Amino acid sequence: MASPGGEALTVAHVEKKKKPPARYWDEPQEEKDGNKVGEEGAQTEGQTEQQTPRAKKRKQSEDQGDGNQFPSWKPDPFPGAAPIAKDRLQKFKRKNKTKKTGGQHYKLKDIISRSDETSEMAQKQAARLDLLLTEDAGFLEGDEDEDTCTISQEDIADSVDITSKTKYFDLKLSQFGPYRMDYSNTGRHLLLGGRRGHIACIDWQSKQLMCEINVMESVNDVKWLHSEAMYAVAQKKWLHIYDSNGIELHCIRKFNDVLRMEFLPYHFLLATASATSFLQYLDVSVGKEVAAICTKTGRLDVMCQNPHNAIVHLGHSNGTVTLWSPNQKEALVKMLCHQGAVRSVAVDKTGTYMVTSGMDKKLKVYDIRAFKPLKSYFLPAGASCLSLSQKGLLSAATGDIVQVYRDVWRDPVTKPYMAHRVPKSVWGMHFCPFEDVLGVGHGDGFTSMLIPGAGEPNFDGLDANPYRSATQRQEWEVKALLEKIQPELISLDPTELGKVDQATLETRHQDRVQFLGFDPLAKEKFVPRYKKKGRSKSGNIEKRKRQVAHEDLREDIQKTTEDRMKFEKERKEKEKKREVLSSQRSALDRFKK
Repeated sequence: MASPGGEALTVAHVEKKKKPPARYWDEPQEEKDGNKVGEEGAQTEGQTEQQTPRAKKRKQSEDQGDGNQFPSWKPDPFPGAAPIAKDRLQKFKRKNKTKKTGGQHYKLKDIISRSDETSEMAQKQAARLDLLLTEDAGFLEGDEDEDTCTISQEDIADSVDITSKTKYFDLKLSQFGPYRMDYSNTGRHLLLGGRRGHIACIDWQSKQLMCEINVMESVNDVKWLHSEAMYAVAQKKWLHIYDSNGIELHCIRKFNDVLRMEFLPYHFLLATASATSFLQYLDVSVGKEVAAICTKTGRLDVMCQNPHNAIVHLGHSNGTVTLWSPNQKEALVKMLCHQGAVRSVAVDKTGTYMVTSGMDKKLKVYDIRAFKPLKSYFLPAGASCLSLSQKGLLSAATGDIVQVYRDVWRDPVTKPYMAHRVPKSVWGMHFCPFEDVLGVGHGDGFTSMLIPGAGEPNFDGLDANPYRSATQRQEWEVKALLEKIQPELISLDPTELGKVDQATLETRHQDRVQFLGFDPLAKEKFVPRYKKKGRSKSGNIEKRKRQVAHEDLREDIQKTTEDRMKFEKERKEKEKKREVLSSQRSALDRFKK
């Protein structure tokens, strides 16, 4: 027979086996058992003490203050912040960590560390919020042995949803054509300008007509300004500014014979190219002319801008493309691109690639960073209009045929991505921002085409919000005016603004050495000893540096001063001799009148 003690041990062992396994977020079993034993022992010894309400409240606040505790008083199974993938962090990287200076510059070290922490926090927040950008650009894919260029616009419109189907439409305006067109920066409003004077503003998504006028003279180009409330029209003689109701606000007679226009949104500058070979810049925020440059290259009818650095690209009849800035009277870069005249130029939004077409029936792709050609394609009839979308699709118009190409700067392209024929020859063409839509202005009106994968699916609501209200537009306009970039900062490399001009720094140093007679930076700098009790303030340190510098350079300064005094003395003696000689009479003085 088993003893009672042995039987108790066996039962306890069986009960222990039946218990479920402990989880890593549960409290350890040993601690619970220990607490129970402690409580029993305290109760048996009679040393229990009732806690006061204040002590209970303090204990509760301490437990709640612990960040690793749940309200249920259990440890957090996933402590710390959620991990972020390294590739996603690299995507939003802003800058490298700043090297901290040596010495006792505590305030500077604190400022640098705070700046690095702020940049790192912004990088992590942007990487976390990237998960919310669920929209993706989807391209058109055909079946086996099927070319996407053979799929017609009608087939695409029949296959998409009702909202996307309404974005494919034709406006038959054969009376006042051909038409040039432009989309606003939000991609919601459309501006049409007919060659025979017809101008119309349309909210093309809701098909609401904002205004429609006829200026009774020929129109060369139309362009939206900073918002959909104002637009510019290059008419036969002068440049005119209108509002969204069709009311003429300004007639600028300094800008005459304008053929092409480009608006720089972050500088509030309207760049115009005229038939008299002038490139002019108008600051629309104050209404003043910033620069007027005579290019001396003849008629300017090919123009585009680089969205990355706000440099204007002009195409000329001799096959060259020139790059211009309002800060210089000469071209920054001159590139020989074609053997014949340049017909159209386009630059992608990153400012990396430039696409040109010429009379030699060639389409060329250039890397602007190195100014070297990457690809060259032959088109049977040449391209009269070019346009690049936000996702890198290239549209080229040859006569009345519009062809769209993918990845023209990566792999050799043998066939177009999509193709479409319009009623008459194309006169203007633009991709709509944030939409898979290509607008084509031709001799018979306007055509809106569906191009899958053309637009950026995720927009920045603080920069260009397609769904903003009138109040939000006003607030954005005020902020944009306060953050306006001055035209003096336009350059080929916008990153140079944060760099040190080494050439100017060396020139100043040489001038200083020539003026002083010695190089003050030749010797090692004196580093004062750190003192306590506030005696190492910045003012005291600079005072000690100046005292030691004067002591080290006293001999050189004395020698330089003596040389200057000697030079001044010799100069005065020469002047005295000249005065004495001029005061003496000569035999030739009788011939003087």
